[in-house]
Amino acid sequence: MGREIERKFLVTSDGWRVLEHSADLIRQGYLSTGGGVTVRVRTVNDRIGLITIKSGGAAIERAEFEYEIPIADARELLVRCPGRLIEKRRHHLDLPNGEWVVDEFGGGHRGLVLLEVELPSAATPIELPDWVGAEVTGQAAYYNSALAALPVGGEI
Repeated sequence: MGREIERKFLVTSDGWRVLEHSADLIRQGYLSTGGGVTVRVRTVNDRIGLITIKSGGAAIERAEFEYEIPIADARELLVRCPGRLIEKRRHHLDLPNGEWVVDEFGGGHRGLVLLEVELPSAATPIELPDWVGAEVTGQAAYYNSALAALPVGGEI
């Protein structure tokens, strides 16, 4: 069983940009979000297709199963997620003790910028840079599945 141990924060400035080593354009939609389980389809740079199943659980740690699928299948599945789509540019950062990414949202969520850090364990210590704001880990309004369900221009 896969596990995702992740913390999420608001970003307050562009200080992170000097730490970026690569970026990807992500489009994702939600096929199901009920019963404490989400099923997501994602394209990365319109070249890689992924399907992900996530369970509920503790705010910082959840079960996660992700599988690559043919890009044509991912595109077709995204078409079947009308009104439940998000687009974001994911920036990969060079920081220690985990996998650090900044997501800049587009579309109806333009202007929302979040830092996510995936950790090897819930006890892993991290030092937050000065461009990091409030922690939103476990706040359902900041889950991508919740953002995808908001109407364009909807507020968190």
